[in-house]
Amino acid sequence: MTAPLHDTTAETAPAAPVDPAQTGANVEGRSLKRIAWNRLKQDKVALAGGITVVVLVLVALLAPLIVGLLGHPPNEFHQEKLDPLTNLPQGAWGGVSGDFLFGVEPNKGRDVFSRIVYGAQISLLVAFLAAVVAVVLGTLFGIVAGYFGGWVDAVISRVMDVLLSFPQLLFIISLVSVLPDDLLGLTGSSVRVAVLVLVIGFFGWPYVGRIVRGQTLSLREREYVEAARSLGGGKRHILFRELLPNLVAPILVYATLMIPTNILTEAALSFLGAGVRPPTASWGGMLRDALETYEHDPMFMVFPGATIFITVLAFNLFGDGLRDALDPKGSR
Repeated sequence: MTAPLHDTTAETAPAAPVDPAQTGANVEGRSLKRIAWNRLKQDKVALAGGITVVVLVLVALLAPLIVGLLGHPPNEFHQEKLDPLTNLPQGAWGGVSGDFLFGVEPNKGRDVFSRIVYGAQISLLVAFLAAVVAVVLGTLFGIVAGYFGGWVDAVISRVMDVLLSFPQLLFIISLVSVLPDDLLGLTGSSVRVAVLVLVIGFFGWPYVGRIVRGQTLSLREREYVEAARSLGGGKRHILFRELLPNLVAPILVYATLMIPTNILTEAALSFLGAGVRPPTASWGGMLRDALETYEHDPMFMVFPGATIFITVLAFNLFGDGLRDALDPKGSR
């Protein structure tokens, strides 16, 4: 009897298990946070915007130190740097030099660089705090309207419609014009900063509220919400333990995109004279002052205008990248 041409046991024997440690395969699961971070790292434009935002925040926080090293006090006059006949900065580019990095202000001779650095404090402070007010109110009313529905949803939705149609700028201008110099222990520019934060945040929450309401309407019928309800979970538990954690991503994205809008609103109000009181530095106020001399010294308008443009662009780029990174249906 002849032997078989090949061994049939080799074909039927089960394959030996492969050790992942020997092959170098990575079987570690990735959380949603890590997936979002990996997506965000691949978006170089969004990262550039995020880095710019961080730098701007650090500049605002360290304004006294930066001005002490590279500039002069923001309200200090340097008449010797102005032409005695025209009151315009001496030298090219608005008096730009090693001592005055962005030149000096026409007519007054104040350091433009120092005023832009200190203006970042006002713009970012108003923008961030107003965004916090809007997010807190919008999240609270939006999640309540979406979860309870019925007459509660109808009332909150009509309030949002009224606020969205209200002329925000005209209301703030009218309110600021009748404000006292002292209010609730605040004085001077602090009063206007507090009013700007509260009013901008109050008129901004309906935008967040609509987003949260729409997301809540789709989430309240999910299986995990029904399971929590069947296990005896109360309304507060479902709202803040089950629904709210799943709303963090859209809320964070919209808050990031709301901040540049608040910066533009604060700049517009300061430009119209309804922002902080002089001589407190603000980007919009610098643009208003530049109207008097921009034909003879355009650099005084270029520097604050470019600062506003770069800041708003950085926040928008970072917000768009964050939205794409947190999108569970994204392919990146």
